[in-house]
Amino acid sequence: MNEKKKARLRRAQKTRINIREKSAVRLCVHRTPRHIYAQIISANGASVLATASTVEADLRNDTTGNVSAATKVGQLIAERAKAAGITKVAFDRSGFKYHGRVKALADAARENGLEF
Repeated sequence: MNEKKKARLRRAQKTRINIREKSAVRLCVHRTPRHIYAQIISANGASVLATASTVEADLRNDTTGNVSAATKVGQLIAERAKAAGITKVAFDRSGFKYHGRVKALADAARENGLEF
């Protein structure tokens, strides 16, 4: 594993420890060069309550690795979270910088009703 990925995972681990202490439901984001994924995970970490990603058929029609695709994923995850009865989450960016696609996803989720 290269140093850049080790550093990202170290940052992610510190964030997840803080979220676990608060026992909050978390919105976990993972990005790859081609896709972006979002999951809402229960407070104990045992189950995934809602998911959205650019791999899904309805979001795969357009380009999947840009800010507009991340915005669509943010909107979709917020809608699915509200359908599951979740309004307040902790944002887990998985060690990625809060910039670009990660920020676009977070802003779209906030605009559509999620609080974090």
